[in-house]
Amino acid sequence: MPNAQHPTWTLSGFGDEVDPDPKVQVAVLQALGASHIEVRSAWGTNVSELDDAQVAELKAVLDGAGMKVSAVASPIGKVDISLPADHEVTRLRRIIEVAKALDTRYIRLFSFFRAADQTPEDIRDAVMERMSLMAAEAEGAGVVLIHENEKEIYGDTPERVLDILETVNSPALRAAWDNANFVQVGVKPFTDAYAMLRPHLEYLQVKDAVAATGVVVPTGEGDGELMETLAALRSDGYTGFASLEPHLAVQHELGGYSGPAAFGVAARAFRAAADSIGITLA
Repeated sequence: MPNAQHPTWTLSGFGDEVDPDPKVQVAVLQALGASHIEVRSAWGTNVSELDDAQVAELKAVLDGAGMKVSAVASPIGKVDISLPADHEVTRLRRIIEVAKALDTRYIRLFSFFRAADQTPEDIRDAVMERMSLMAAEAEGAGVVLIHENEKEIYGDTPERVLDILETVNSPALRAAWDNANFVQVGVKPFTDAYAMLRPHLEYLQVKDAVAATGVVVPTGEGDGELMETLAALRSDGYTGFASLEPHLAVQHELGGYSGPAAFGVAARAFRAAADSIGITLA
C-alpha cells in the first residue's frame, strides 16, 4: 500500500512527441503504462488553434481509449512581451474552453520573451501585469495555470520564477518543474532551486539535460539532478503528475518531438529511476 516513502505518481506524457495522430499517441503512452496524456497538439495543429469539432474528435479518441488528460500544454506566454496585454488573455480564454472540454484543470503557460536589447528587469512590470491578468481569468474559471521554467523567458531562473509566483500570489498560478530547462540556463536544479520553489511546485515535467551542451537526454544521463529531485519529492509527499517530455529528436520554438522509439527509451529510463527509489508510476 502506498505511503509517504512509497507513493504512487500519475504518469503522463506529451502526446505529440510520439506522433501527430492522437490514436498513435494514446496507444504508445498506454503501452508504456501511462494513464494520462498532456495535450500540446493533435494532427499537427497546436492546441490553441484546434476548433470545436477537432476538440470534440480528440475527446472522443481519448474517451474511447479510456485516456485522461493531465494538462493542456498551451503556448500562452511564449510570445514577445511587446504584444498588448490582452493578446494572451484572449488566447487563454480559448485554452480554458479547451481544457474544460478535455476535462482537465491544468494549463501550462510561460512568462514571455523579451527583445535582444532588453534585460529581464526591463520587462518585469509588464510580465507581472500579464501574469496577474491571466491568473485572474484562471481563478474565475476554476482552472490552474502551471508556469514552466522555459529558457529565455522571464521566469527561466529560480529567482525569477519565485518572483512571479510571489508577486502574482494566486492559487491559480503554480509551478511546473522542469529539470532540463534549469540546466540549460546554468542552474543546478536540485541544489539551486528545489528548496526555493518546492512550496509552489504543482506538476513535474520529466526530462534531463547535459550542462556542457544543453542537449536533452533520458533521465539520469544528464546534469539535471533528477534522482535527488525525485527522492526529495517522494520524501515531501508529492503525489501528482509526472509528465514525460523527452525532446530526444527534434526541437523547435513551440515544442519538441521524439518519435515512439525514443519516447519509449525516455519512459523506461524514468520508470527505472522511479522504481529504484520506491515510486510507483500508474
